[in-house]
Amino acid sequence: MVRLLIFVLIQTIFLSGGQVLLKLAMDKMPSFSWTWSYFKVLLTNWWLLACGVSFGIATVLWLYILKHFQFNQAYPLTALGYVFGMIAAILIFGEHVPVYRWIGVVLVVGGCMLIMK
Repeated sequence: MVRLLIFVLIQTIFLSGGQVLLKLAMDKMPSFSWTWSYFKVLLTNWWLLACGVSFGIATVLWLYILKHFQFNQAYPLTALGYVFGMIAAILIFGEHVPVYRWIGVVLVVGGCMLIMK
C-alpha cells in the first residue's frame, strides 16, 4: 500500500506540475488567431514543451500504476492533486485561497486516508 501511495504521489506531482506549466505557457501566449505567427509562438513556447514532458511522465507512471495496483484504490488517490494545485496557486501564482477551500482540501485528504486503510 505504501508503494501505491508513493507512485501516486509522484504521478500526481507530475500531473499537477503539467497543469502549472500549462498555465504558465498560456500566460505567455497572445490572443488566439489562425495565423502562422500565432502557431510559431505556440511551437516555440518552452513552457508548453515542459508541460508536455511533465504530462508524458505522469502518463507513463499512471500506466505502471494501472498495471500493478487496484484501480479502486489508485484512482481516488489522484485527488491529492487538489492539494498540490492549491499550494501552486499560492506559491507560484500568488493567489489568495479562502478558508472554505482549505476545508475542502482537508476533506479530500481525509478521504484519501480512508482509502489507504
